[in-house]
Amino acid sequence: MTVHRTFDLIAPSGYPHDAEVLHRALQRLRAQGHRVEGVEATRRRYQRFGGTDAERAADLNRLADPARALPDIVLAVRGGYGAVRILHGLDYEGLQRRLTDQPVALVGHSDFTAIQLALFARAGLKTFGGPMLMSDFGAEHLSEFTMRHFWSTLTKPTTTIARNVPQAQAVDVTGTLWGGNLAVLTSLIGTPYMPPVQGGVLFVEDVNEQPFRIERMLYQLHLSGILGQQQALVLGDFSGARSYDYDNGYDLHAMIEHIRSVIGIPVVTGLQFGHVPDMLTLPVGADAHLVADANGFELTLSNYPYLS
Repeated sequence: MTVHRTFDLIAPSGYPHDAEVLHRALQRLRAQGHRVEGVEATRRRYQRFGGTDAERAADLNRLADPARALPDIVLAVRGGYGAVRILHGLDYEGLQRRLTDQPVALVGHSDFTAIQLALFARAGLKTFGGPMLMSDFGAEHLSEFTMRHFWSTLTKPTTTIARNVPQAQAVDVTGTLWGGNLAVLTSLIGTPYMPPVQGGVLFVEDVNEQPFRIERMLYQLHLSGILGQQQALVLGDFSGARSYDYDNGYDLHAMIEHIRSVIGIPVVTGLQFGHVPDMLTLPVGADAHLVADANGFELTLSNYPYLS
């Protein structure tokens, strides 16, 4: 039986620049019987942003209004840039009062990482790294994998991810799952919006970043002491990077092996998350149990909000 859900659209970063993709995404959701609210967020445009800073912050702050019915899913329209500009304007206390222990899923990735980490750091709210309206629900060819895992994760109290990607290090750890886009995450170091997670399982991904730039950001996490406080580092997809003759064999693999040798915690590779068509949905702030060996890895997640 298909369950019809209420989606509330928010635009904390960029605006949807392709009308055809936007139309396709909205039509798909409605054709499946879902109610779509907040469509006005897709019509706003201020410079390169999906509205002014105040308008974009209001998208999230309206969730704190006790007079307004809560949606099932709060879905980011797209990423890009702009979320960091509204972090100081969010009603963390109000959002914490209204959303704690409620079956509401806030979903997005890329620049949305800033919102997710800020909500976790300041309000203890758990959200989901997952598909967005434009890039995923509006894709020309809808990914069955992405949709299946999205609905499975959002409607079950636990989820297990298993991949037969051989690992160079044996791992058996538990901790809080957190992370997201690497560039956005490192930009929050030293701010009140970086979660002070101890003993966590940190996952990261990025797009169009060369291996040396990825290494530089990982070094920033390492030298600031954040990586050393984690149980493991899990690498998602780093799509869009190019190789150059100047690199002389310094590629993503070489970079990972170097980082593995200096950070002092296990590094797990092959997490199917990032700017890719087939993407997992990951609960940020969930309890995680990660086991890895030469045969692959298994990541079991629990204790996160889910839709009944």
